Amino acid sequence: MSVLDLTSIEELDRPPIDIRRVDPDVVRTYLGGAVASFAATWLICFQLTSMSGWVGFTAIFALVTLILVWVLAYLQWGRVLAADHAARVLIGMTAAIAVAPLVWIVATVAARGWHALSIAFWTKDLRFAGPQDPFDAGGVAHSIVGTLEVVGIAMLISVPLGVTSAVFLNEIGGSLARLVRMLTDAMSAVPSIVAGLFVFAVFIQSDMLPQSGFAAAIALSLLMLPTITRTTEVVLRLVPGGLREASLALGGSEWRTTRNVVLPTARAGIVTAVILGIARVIGETAPLILTMLGAQIFNANPFSTDKQDALPLFVWNQVKLATGSEGVALQRAWSGAFVLMVLVLALFVAARLLGTGRTRQRSSRRHERSMRARRVRTVHPEKERP
Repeated sequence: MSVLDLTSIEELDRPPIDIRRVDPDVVRTYLGGAVASFAATWLICFQLTSMSGWVGFTAIFALVTLILVWVLAYLQWGRVLAADHAARVLIGMTAAIAVAPLVWIVATVAARGWHALSIAFWTKDLRFAGPQDPFDAGGVAHSIVGTLEVVGIAMLISVPLGVTSAVFLNEIGGSLARLVRMLTDAMSAVPSIVAGLFVFAVFIQSDMLPQSGFAAAIALSLLMLPTITRTTEVVLRLVPGGLREASLALGGSEWRTTRNVVLPTARAGIVTAVILGIARVIGETAPLILTMLGAQIFNANPFSTDKQDALPLFVWNQVKLATGSEGVALQRAWSGAFVLMVLVLALFVAARLLGTGRTRQRSSRRHERSMRARRVRTVHPEKERP
């Protein structure tokens, strides 16, 4: 009792802090600290000193807010809760700093690409549109189809190979595992232009393939493969070893254990790996310049000798045609970037819903079967096995 004072005893006897509960007093404390910090920062930066620029203003505002929140929380709830609330504010500021560039990019693309909200822009190609023609004279329908086909073919090539390689590295191993892992790491560092040059030199110059959507898909699959392999390997490592041991103890083979236990357990993580692979390649332009070239008209055949277009190529070509900071070509470029962003968001949401939806459906089916069996054992105990 002589070592700990009464304040420390009261702080130790406090109930656990529920971070999910929204306390109005805490919200008022945060808002009060932020408003007071903004006023103090404005006084320091623009009245007492000649400091200018939003970087310094933001840094001083964050520091003063952290100090004021700690002081206000200390006056109300004591030292322990003051440290907790200061840590919350610090984590929130760090998250805001991490998310701010993404929000800024999305807001900029949306603000400059709002012309893409026109239906004609989504349904037309550039067959009858020139750099100086009106905006509604052409669109990105041919580029959307080309992007979906190229990325889809790249997924068909890289997803089975990537998942199989990850299963080999994590579940089988052996003397070749180190070599496969080294090659995967080396491929993940390959620049995108090198993948395009490889396909151009090996397949196109040797007349094995024409410059087409399929050649571009091969180049994108080379970039997508290491991302899917490494991410899937990490996800498979997170599967508890007890599940594998239980399956093997029940007489299941290693193949059946991997197929029926390991892969279904890691389904959500594998979907995340595929999403990361798509994000790696869907905006690449350099491989497409060498393998796809781009087109102004609609072409839905990725194996045709006629050229095909994609959204990154559409944006790149329109920027080349732009003569200044304004113009129809630049508006089409920003609108194409906006369409690409919307398309990426739609693909990510669809993949996430597909992965989590099946997992939840299987879990609900298992729960329903277990509840049905429990009811049968309760109502008809004679049916229970001895």
